[in-house]
Amino acid sequence: MAAPPPHLTATTSVLRLPGGSEVEDRVAVEEPLELRVGGRPVAVTMRTPGHDEELALGFCLSEGLAPVGARLPDDLAANTIEVDAPGFDPDRLTRSFYTSSSCGVCGKGALEAVAVEAPRVESELRLGAGLVATLPERLRAAQAAFASTGGLHATGLFTTDGELACVREDVGRHNAMDKVLGRAFLDGLLPLGAHVLCVSGRLSFELVQKAAVAGCPVLVAVGAPSSLAVSLAADRGVTLCGFVRDGRVNVYTEPWRIEG
Repeated sequence: MAAPPPHLTATTSVLRLPGGSEVEDRVAVEEPLELRVGGRPVAVTMRTPGHDEELALGFCLSEGLAPVGARLPDDLAANTIEVDAPGFDPDRLTRSFYTSSSCGVCGKGALEAVAVEAPRVESELRLGAGLVATLPERLRAAQAAFASTGGLHATGLFTTDGELACVREDVGRHNAMDKVLGRAFLDGLLPLGAHVLCVSGRLSFELVQKAAVAGCPVLVAVGAPSSLAVSLAADRGVTLCGFVRDGRVNVYTEPWRIEG
């Protein structure tokens, strides 16, 4: 596995017990990123630097803002990205927009309160259970920064034959997903009706929301789904596969897409 880019990790001293030896260790970098639309700050997220334009685009797509591009701001402010989103309504900041990536639905309360429009995923994609079972291992093999620090989440975008098309790592699981969706947007792949998303951790509501907005029919994870994640996946027609490890796959919704 290649070494991770230097901006993803930093060194720090650590005391290891028992034994009392003090050594240099590597940790994941975490810094704030301010997102602006029309010059107006709309969100601050704590992220691992790198692919910031993708992160901003994926974030805005997930919130239904219909962005067309992202760039450095005119004032060149550090840790800031300007998103071009024609027709952006600033009033939604006071109605439904959230300003912390710690939770994708903080303050929204329930399924009906989510302001994002995500049409039901109608993709007829079908995958073999054996292929699905290999995806977390393939994702793990591409997580160079995790191998170095043990402190980063990852999202991978896979083709139907199991080829890894894109992988992004970040201290925030939502950020890793946003970066992948931003890349897919830039590559003209949306909606993702012929792709699979795989995440390194558990399946939360907001990850299912992002997959649904992107039109992805299958979402795979090493960990467990939450009850709300299952409810949303069933409602939006997303096949949810959890506890995918050691050759096993738990299919929680739309099982017809997974052929045993």
